[in-house]
Amino acid sequence: MNELLNSVEASSLREKPLEFEVGDNVDIHTRILEGEKERVQIFSGTVIARRGSGVRETFTVRRIVAGEGVERIFPVHSPKIAKLEVKRHGVVRRAKLYYLRDRVGKATRLKERRVVRKKK
Repeated sequence: MNELLNSVEASSLREKPLEFEVGDNVDIHTRILEGEKERVQIFSGTVIARRGSGVRETFTVRRIVAGEGVERIFPVHSPKIAKLEVKRHGVVRRAKLYYLRDRVGKATRLKERRVVRKKK
């Protein structure tokens, strides 16, 4: 039964998985349909959680808009996500950053993690 589910889900998975981690500052380019037209809207913020696996994997992004915290949950394998850009990597020591919800202003910033890029 499990093999059957995996084969069905495999068709819905992305060919190139999104590469990001909890604590990263990201720009998510989402496709939005308005009538007949399609446009791309950018949602910027910090990844505070990642959960699930396979097709059901999701991640939560948090940002502050007009002094109010806004969180949005995105499916990792959604065709609505056109692109995901990692702006900066954050130093984190835990899987869920829910403690950022209680922080205000500069306290919400994470230290930057230096990433060594592999030479091709």
